[in-house]
Amino acid sequence: MNWYVAKLVFRVISGNGDHSAQFDEQLRLINADTEQQAFEKASSIGHANQDSFLNVQKQTVRWQFIDVAELNAIGAPTDGAELYYNIHEAPDAELYIKWAHHKSALLGVRN
Repeated sequence: MNWYVAKLVFRVISGNGDHSAQFDEQLRLINADTEQQAFEKASSIGHANQDSFLNVQKQTVRWQFIDVAELNAIGAPTDGAELYYNIHEAPDAELYIKWAHHKSALLGVRN
């Protein structure tokens, strides 16, 4: 068996959808013999996790599975193993660094 990281993309639709498009990107750990099996398994997980519910405004909110957008083989899961990477080009390096520090601070685990 091999390990893969799959990016599943869902569209979030509230009410009649008259709002900015929202997408939920989820990284899922998949164990499969082949890349094809990993893709099929990830797709099945995506379809199984489609959902809908009523929000506080009594509007239906739907999580609509779009597709498996990425599938990356990884080595055996070990402490510190890289699961995913994304190279991001930013027009303002300092602003991006401040954003990263802000996101880290929101985790609330620093002393």
